[in-house]
Amino acid sequence: MHDHAHPWTTTPITPGLLRGALDLERTAHGVLPHRLPARARAQCADGQLAMAESQPSGVRLVFRTRATAVELDTLPTKRVYAGAPPRPDGVYDLLVDGRPAGRGTVPGGNTLFIDMGSGTFDGRPGPVGTLRFTGLPERDKTVEIWLPHDETTELVALRTDAPVEPAPDPGRAVWLHHGSSISHGSDAESPTATWPALAAALGGVELVNLGLGGGALLDPFTARAMRDTPADLISVKIGINLVNTDLMRLRAFTPAVHGFLDTLREGHPTTPLLVVSPLLCPIHEDTPGPSVPDPGSLAEGRLRFRAAGDPAERAAGKLTLAVIRDELSRVVTQRAADDPHLHHLDGRSLYGEADFAELPLPDGLHPDAAAHRRIGERFAALAFANGGPLSPPPAV
Repeated sequence: MHDHAHPWTTTPITPGLLRGALDLERTAHGVLPHRLPARARAQCADGQLAMAESQPSGVRLVFRTRATAVELDTLPTKRVYAGAPPRPDGVYDLLVDGRPAGRGTVPGGNTLFIDMGSGTFDGRPGPVGTLRFTGLPERDKTVEIWLPHDETTELVALRTDAPVEPAPDPGRAVWLHHGSSISHGSDAESPTATWPALAAALGGVELVNLGLGGGALLDPFTARAMRDTPADLISVKIGINLVNTDLMRLRAFTPAVHGFLDTLREGHPTTPLLVVSPLLCPIHEDTPGPSVPDPGSLAEGRLRFRAAGDPAERAAGKLTLAVIRDELSRVVTQRAADDPHLHHLDGRSLYGEADFAELPLPDGLHPDAAAHRRIGERFAALAFANGGPLSPPPAV
């Protein structure tokens, strides 16, 4: 419903209106934000990573306007998992001058059918939908629309009832973070409620979230993307995906960690860099991967994961979370002797035994909304607080 008392202004969606994306691809419908650049995407033939990096976790439209009404046409891609219950529509969060001011969803869109058993993906096209926010205060303000953290979202058109201009740089430190689906925001309530978004808000920093569901695998192209991305503070959370996928043995893991950190240091030689080991995850503490869906849970209509490895295989170099934690601690201690800006954080200080007892992992792998909040608060207190490894420089 267009209010003819206010003529609508359509504003092209350009990189200057977006934060948290590393690339903007032109599509038949509009533009698609990406969290990995084209060169990195070209070096990976993995459908899971292609899906994860196109899901705009931490990506937001940010602009200044006097508009009281905003419409955003988008083409979402909804995921349907074989045998699993239907997923809710992706959530958009509206912030006005940094404060929550609304939430919405967009119906319709494309559908991606995923069979985790066979690893197949089947896409079907669907219609563009519209997100609408009205009743905004009629004054100059900064408007942020955080895109759904776990739903690929093509941006088709931005309409407002007053002109739009890019918001000025807030002068905050830029925090570049890479991790697994937990950092991506799996099972968080909304895009501003993923643990990295919560931690960034509490720490007063600008988030670039390279949390990639299933994709924190020490890939060289991800390290190069991070090397080439401007950042004041960097963190990498390493471990759970390497166990999930049973991708490498200890012999390959140690040099891969060194190589990843070496690449980061090529572009950011003295930037505060925090290496975070895995959160507690009981199924994989001492049992290697891969992680597989528990068939019994699918029959009950809810997905749970189990560890399919054998603890005896640790002797042959198979990775568990306990093995990874020990090795990350050793590697960071070794490197920190020559790199005073490199730090280590045991992931169990963010989510450990007591947290698991109180806020268990519903599917065996991923924290729920309440646990995301706790992890975000803990990370802000441990990393961003004065004297913390990522305490931001004073705002300019």
